[in-house]
Formats: sequence, C-alpha cells, structure tokens
Amino acid sequence: MPALADEFPAARLHIVTGKGGTGKTTIAAALAIALAYGGRRTLLVEVEGRQGIAQLFDCAPLPYKETRIAVVPGGGEVLALAVDDEAALLDYLDMFYNLRRAGRALRKMGAIDFATAIAPGLRDVLLTGKVKEATTRMSNGKRVYDAVVLDAPPTGRITKFLNVTAEMSGLAKVGPIKTQSDGVMAVLRSSQTAVHIVTLLEEMPVQETIDAIADLSATGLPVGAVFVNAARSSLLPPADQRRAVTGRLGVARIAAGLELARLDGKAFGKRLTAEAVEHALRVGVQEESRERIAELDRPTVELPRLPGSLDLADLFELADILRQGGVA
Repeated sequence: MPALADEFPAARLHIVTGKGGTGKTTIAAALAIALAYGGRRTLLVEVEGRQGIAQLFDCAPLPYKETRIAVVPGGGEVLALAVDDEAALLDYLDMFYNLRRAGRALRKMGAIDFATAIAPGLRDVLLTGKVKEATTRMSNGKRVYDAVVLDAPPTGRITKFLNVTAEMSGLAKVGPIKTQSDGVMAVLRSSQTAVHIVTLLEEMPVQETIDAIADLSATGLPVGAVFVNAARSSLLPPADQRRAVTGRLGVARIAAGLELARLDGKAFGKRLTAEAVEHALRVGVQEESRERIAELDRPTVELPRLPGSLDLADLFELADILRQGGVA
C-alpha cells in the first residue's frame, strides 16, 4: 500500500474528518506537528467553534488570528487559527467590496447571523474560503505555509461542507460569491488537497469511513489516507485468543494460573476469564474492521490507544508514528 507522501506529493492542504468520537482533532494536531518537521511551517485550522485545539495544546482560546502554538525540532513551527464565520465575512466584505466598517455595523444589527441562517451554504464558503486563502497565500514570492491542516466537520457533513459550489448554486450564479466558491473548489479538487479520514476499528466508524470515501470520490474531492486511531493490541497469545473467541478458554485453566501466582483462583478465575473473553471478542471485531479498511486500498496508518489524558508529549508521539507511516 503506497505511503501518503508518495501518493499525494503535491498535497499542501490536509483536511481531516471522521465520525464524532474518533479523535479527529487529536489526529489533525499530530499531523500538523508531523508536517512541521524539517524546519517547515504549518497552520492548524478549526472551524467548528469548539476550541478543541486550544484544549489539546493547553493554551488560551484561539482568537481569529494565526498564533504559534508549538515549536518542532529542526526549527519547524505550528501556528493555529480558529475561524469565526462573522470575522471571515468581515474579511470577505473588505476583500471584495472594501466594506469592513459596514460589516461591523451589520454584525451589531445581527444581519450576519440572518444572512448565514437564510443561506447556510454561505457560511461554508466563508470558512473554506479562509482556509483556501491561507493555503495559497504568498509573501516575497514564497508560500507563507508549507502545509495547512484543517480540523474539519465530521464525516456525516464533510462532503456538503466541502462541496461549496453545489451548495451555493441556488444563491449566486455570478458575482464575487460565485467567484469565491469556484476558487475554493478549484483548490479543493486539485492535487494540493487531500481529505483524510480518522476511524476506529469498530463497525459504525468503519462504515461511516466507507460511506464518506464513496461520497467524496463521487464529488471529485481527493481522498487521502485513513488514520486508524486508538488501535488495541491483543493481550492474549494467538492460541488463547482463538480459544476465548470460541468459548474454550476454561475457568479452571485461568484459576490454576492464578494459584501459581499465589492469587486466589477461586475468587478471581471466573471474573478474569470473562474479561479475557470480552477482550478477545473486541480484538476479533478489530480484525474484521481492519480487513474492511484494507479493502478500501487507501494509505493507512494505525495509531495506538494512549493511556490517560492526552498532553503535548502524546501529540509528538503520535506525530512520530505518522511520520514513520509516510505522511511527510
């Protein structure tokens, strides 16, 4: 199976999605760190207003301003941005109409909320437009960012969120809004972009991954890697794994082992056997899910389940695993 960096050598905009609860924000953060190695500069963007990035990096809530949140060995750095739809609309009005002051007045009147309520697709154009602007921004003839990582909406909404041309077709046939949405789609459908999906080795997340890949492909959006998060290793030898799944892991054998360790086999044997069977069944579901993911024939990287609450050191550990998996 090809590595991501080999299959998408020109990718600079990395969009990370996944079913809720799969850890997509964590993986987006680790990916931004991985892409910053070698003295590179990456921007990590969130668009859902949850301030998940600030919580991961244990920093103050992110403003609508690109802020450095991590330094990477070798001189690289990660900046972060929380895109606010109101602020993005002010940027838009200033860029196309020189109406930033008028935009502030509209915000006070509540007109911005009204506009995005009657035309929900406009909000997505504004959010993706800001991401596109950062991806293509130049300074002194050079790209400002070597890579941009977007912590995107979940898989259930990702295709609609990214397919801004279709969402805006009923609102604007010509004019700056149409130009903006067309420009965004040109970048999203180009070799500069890869849409990655985070999943768990469980039935529902894997099915959502399969469905999302089909939807994204049908829309012409480039599907990147599948990141399998929080994968568990079997704690049982292969033979005992098979016995547990088929109900042949006897309590007497477990109890005898406990007695050899000078533990009360009678008191704990039955409980430990039940836990072993439960663990084996969970590992079996993982193997079935892993086979379904392999059939997708996408670059795949597995990341382990890390104990306790995640901290910055854990993010760097995950970033190293992503680098070893060929993402950068």
